[in-house]
Amino acid sequence: MEANTAVALVTGANRGIGRALVEELLDRGAVKVYATARTLADLKPVVALDPLRVRALQLDVTKSAEIAAAAAEARDVNLLINNAGVLDFGSLLDAPGETVRRNMDTNYYGTLHVTRTFAPLIEGNGGGAVVNVLTVVALASMPGLAAYNASKAAAWSMTQSLRADLAKRKVQVYAVFPGPVDTDMVRGIDLAKTSAPDVARAVLDGLESGTEDIFPDPMSQQVYAAWKADHKAVERQFASM
Repeated sequence: MEANTAVALVTGANRGIGRALVEELLDRGAVKVYATARTLADLKPVVALDPLRVRALQLDVTKSAEIAAAAAEARDVNLLINNAGVLDFGSLLDAPGETVRRNMDTNYYGTLHVTRTFAPLIEGNGGGAVVNVLTVVALASMPGLAAYNASKAAAWSMTQSLRADLAKRKVQVYAVFPGPVDTDMVRGIDLAKTSAPDVARAVLDGLESGTEDIFPDPMSQQVYAAWKADHKAVERQFASM
């Protein structure tokens, strides 16, 4: 799929990777971008990037009524980018139950429900693509990010199932596995980080080249190569971090 034919909807578009994806879509000539966030006021700077092509929509991906309202407004979408997410620290033995549920509700169920709602629209518009922004720790877990790891690993499994189901409907499904990215979400993680614009460029490069699994930064590429060679070694390495 070419970005210059896209009518895109980007969840979590007010900052970080989401905002960078909006900017990159505009730079590549996207027809229209629906930028979503839980609070409309947070999207004012994003709309200001190109008021003619950017439309702001309120969307909390955990709220079915807001998903339905967004779909009623954005019926011309042919590219859905599921970027909205949350990250909480803690092990599965210690994290409060509500923390685990928050990660699953947003990162897994939110992605699922948004995709289930928009997939028929994309199909009806002649086909297109769904891009799920996951994480490299969906491959191997870091115990200190246990709820996040689990929710994103579940979303990876879901992505593979959707890929098979939606291929029959001319909708391609992509998975993105970034390592640490220089955003507010991972400010407290002391690792080398890739810039959000660099990740956004890699995501759209992957979309345009038809690369189903996208590793958009040097760390994720290294981890993937190591994981393919010896996934247990990567598991042990991450467990010690």
